[in-house]
Amino acid sequence: MTWGLQNRLSRIIRPTDGHTVMLAADHGYFLGPTHKLEIPRKTMEPLLPYADAVMVTRGVVRTSIDPGANVPIVLRVSGGASVLNEDLSNEKITTSMKEAVRLNASAVALSIFVGAAHEHDSLVNLGKLVDEGEDAGLPVLAVTAVGKELEKRDARYLGLACRIASEFGAHFVKTYYCDDFSKVVESCPVPLVVAGGPKLDTELDALELAYDAIQDGAKGVDMGRNIWQSTNPVGMIRGIRAVVHERATPKEALEVVKGAKPKK
Repeated sequence: MTWGLQNRLSRIIRPTDGHTVMLAADHGYFLGPTHKLEIPRKTMEPLLPYADAVMVTRGVVRTSIDPGANVPIVLRVSGGASVLNEDLSNEKITTSMKEAVRLNASAVALSIFVGAAHEHDSLVNLGKLVDEGEDAGLPVLAVTAVGKELEKRDARYLGLACRIASEFGAHFVKTYYCDDFSKVVESCPVPLVVAGGPKLDTELDALELAYDAIQDGAKGVDMGRNIWQSTNPVGMIRGIRAVVHERATPKEALEVVKGAKPKK
């Protein structure tokens, strides 16, 4: 890696402990005004001080993040299909590397759809983006998307997808947590961050997901709905930080969540 690329990656994955808490807020690029993310600025502003990085589109960067916030941006640069389509895998690069540099992004992100109808296109997109990222000094995050096929979230499939992403040159990979996740980590030579996925039933469930992922070798989480759809979003991101950066247990982190509840 070039110096600039390493420097940008170190803004996201903290060198002090090798971990990261990313705030996922790019859902609107295919879901539209997702519940509790209808007004991105209102949702994100209280959370940004606790995020090591935020994953968003260029539209949200321009309209909803104060340039003085100084939070590292992981810029979503792929898209092209909405939730109205049965096949979500038909994505292309929708934001240029030049634009990512203009926005001072710390990394760019795109989805790959291994096993889906447009697998080939998404992997070719990744290869091209890595080439451009290397030229510009910007790390590339590959997201192992599964579309609507949630049954694919097992170690065999995710291990395949993550390894392919790393073979194509992704500098880090976002994937789902699953049983035997340590095997996915072992077979992927670049850092893995774990998606929060759909909103879980309880705060403790989300904290346990983060805890188990870190214990099994993930370098962090990229969590969205389980933070900003919580009744106590600031408490939740602080609890997640306690798990990821302070090695708190889920029960200890739940006390952090409760202690951060806003006064009525």
